[in-house]
Amino acid sequence: MKLTYQHTRYACYLASVTSAIVNNFTPLLFVVLSDEFGISLEQLGLLVTINFLVQISMDVFGARFADKIGYRKVMLMSQSLEMTGLAALGILPFVFENHYIGLLLSAILYAMGSGLNEVIGSPILEALPSEHKSAQMSFMHSFYCWGSMLVIIMSTLYFALFGIENWRYLSFIWAGFPLVGTVLFSMVPIASLSNEDENISTKQLFSKKLFWVFVVLMICSGAAELSMSQWSSMFVEKGLGISKTLGDIIGPCMFALTMGISRLFYGKFGDRIDLTKYIVMSSALCILSYIMTAAISNSIVAIAGCALCGFSVGIMWPGVISLAAHKCPEGGTPMFGYLAMAGDIGCSLGPGIVGFIASAVRSANEYDGLRYGLLSVVFFPIIMFVFVIILKNMRLAKEK
Repeated sequence: MKLTYQHTRYACYLASVTSAIVNNFTPLLFVVLSDEFGISLEQLGLLVTINFLVQISMDVFGARFADKIGYRKVMLMSQSLEMTGLAALGILPFVFENHYIGLLLSAILYAMGSGLNEVIGSPILEALPSEHKSAQMSFMHSFYCWGSMLVIIMSTLYFALFGIENWRYLSFIWAGFPLVGTVLFSMVPIASLSNEDENISTKQLFSKKLFWVFVVLMICSGAAELSMSQWSSMFVEKGLGISKTLGDIIGPCMFALTMGISRLFYGKFGDRIDLTKYIVMSSALCILSYIMTAAISNSIVAIAGCALCGFSVGIMWPGVISLAAHKCPEGGTPMFGYLAMAGDIGCSLGPGIVGFIASAVRSANEYDGLRYGLLSVVFFPIIMFVFVIILKNMRLAKEK
């Protein structure tokens, strides 16, 4: 059987699912990790922060060396590290006397793989021959959402059947996804985005005001998305007093579903939609969603806000990547790496801020702090709203 570029797309879709597993499985365990190992909310927030700090370092590595090493080798490194990290999650916390060290080491391994995945996945897809590349990009990123739902639903089913105390064995099952990805990326055809000699230098890229607008947008995208997705499971379960099984379904699962619908919608109708206007509207909806979730003391409104947040952030990450690829094509593979780094900075900042404020707030109900933590990150979609308008005005000024 001759493998084609369509199989390469399938491999990219699977890589997006693997990223979802890496970023969403551990947060589902926050409560059991806290109960079983005595890990504090602040330590859990730090675990997320370190995860994305490692991803940031790999984004820099990928941005500098991906073209030299080759797309295939970088993606194979990515899949192998994610597989090793997920498997280690079920082993190392039980090996070390300090369980938190084991969790950190596992997180570092799969974060290294996830960082490389982010850097190289988008340029691999962008390099494939196709029309409406922004719609294709959004469609690929929708698989991150379906992967998130898969993690949540299958993990919930596993916990119901075998008990959450046996969570360590589930990590071995999830490690099978990057194992399959490793096999696929060793065989599928991979095109190059551009000739390295045609790209502008890093210094030239950094001198572009337009590039820095995209950097800010990526930071806000990552923070707006991950702040809600990383903490929604614990917030719904403890903050709203809903059982874990039901809480995971109506909290992070609804978030992933609506985010996937948003990306699938643009993937289907993107050729008829002004992407910039869509992101402006999404930023406004994101502001509203955080207010609904954290500022209004009503469970139904809070859950609706969580779902609305998923829809609103859906287009942000892939949309900004597509705009950057269209507006600054000479940036090449390094630009994708630096934008992924900016997104991961946001992914680190947002959940870290939520965890810090949740731990700092003292009240009769310790989980009331989560409300204040989630509300505090609303300034990220506010900044994004402003900078997308700035981007639009820069485009109009250039056209004039």
